[in-house]
Amino acid sequence: MTQENSSEKLVLAVPSKGRLQENANAFFARAGLTVVQGRGARDYRGVLSGAPNVEIAFLSASEIVKNLASGAAHLGVTGEDLVREAQAESKVELLTPLGFGHANVVVAAPQAWIDVRSMADLEDVALAFRARRGERMRVATKYVNTTRAFFREMGVSDYHIVESLGATEGAPAAGQAELIVDITSTGATLAANGLKILDDGVILRSEANLVASLHASWTPAMRESARLILSRINAEEGARITREVATFLSKAPADLAEQAQTKFKARLRRRAADGLLVFSAPKGQAPALADWLIGLGADEVSVRQLDYVFTAVNPLYERLIARLDAA
Repeated sequence: MTQENSSEKLVLAVPSKGRLQENANAFFARAGLTVVQGRGARDYRGVLSGAPNVEIAFLSASEIVKNLASGAAHLGVTGEDLVREAQAESKVELLTPLGFGHANVVVAAPQAWIDVRSMADLEDVALAFRARRGERMRVATKYVNTTRAFFREMGVSDYHIVESLGATEGAPAAGQAELIVDITSTGATLAANGLKILDDGVILRSEANLVASLHASWTPAMRESARLILSRINAEEGARITREVATFLSKAPADLAEQAQTKFKARLRRRAADGLLVFSAPKGQAPALADWLIGLGADEVSVRQLDYVFTAVNPLYERLIARLDAA
């Protein structure tokens, strides 16, 4: 089932403000795609320079999930935590993590609860709380669905969710709840509010993802626009994790390519008659490959960072098409 898009353009939803917007813009810029906002910061529509037939929608991270789930947007940048909380996994496809927006959804209890270190301890606390007060233990959170699923999985049942509308970490101190489920990047704010993360209380390690809608109108033109965008993104990601390693080696072993692949997962791209050797190697393996080549007799090895690595097979686009065709 699809929803028609009246704009006849691929809609890419990106965060409308803050660090997430800055990081999203930088991410697309690295792929040679510039996010251009309309008349100013208050304009909520824009274009993606370098990708024709694409319209940018500037939305909050939670609104991006809603638009992707309904089909109002084709692609979007949002946190995995929000996708899971909206229970939108059947309506969207997480194409790739973007390397920013890292944060964990965690269960945190008061530091004063010195005997409470794990989720198993919480069940005992909940039983004692009900016996002493005749009430259920309260959990303040914005992540209602995520909390219920995790507590059920961990065998904690006797609690009551208090849906948080403000600063969740302040709920215990304000007497609104006994513990919280919230998102944190460093844990510093939790500690400042007298809270600690339970040892097994990390529910989800989240980061920003490029997400595709399965309910948008994926016409051939929309698919082609997505292919162009994902080709650029895949090429930039490939370059970021790949290095070109070059040297001259007059007496290279006959099985040099096989050894490089086995030892360093490096691919020999060029082997010239004058002894020139050019490899593509994983970034982390490039120094070891260079040492190995020097050990074989090379006088000098150069390692170069690439701008893009375009490939005939684009795993991001293939993942999108496979999911669309299966939906």
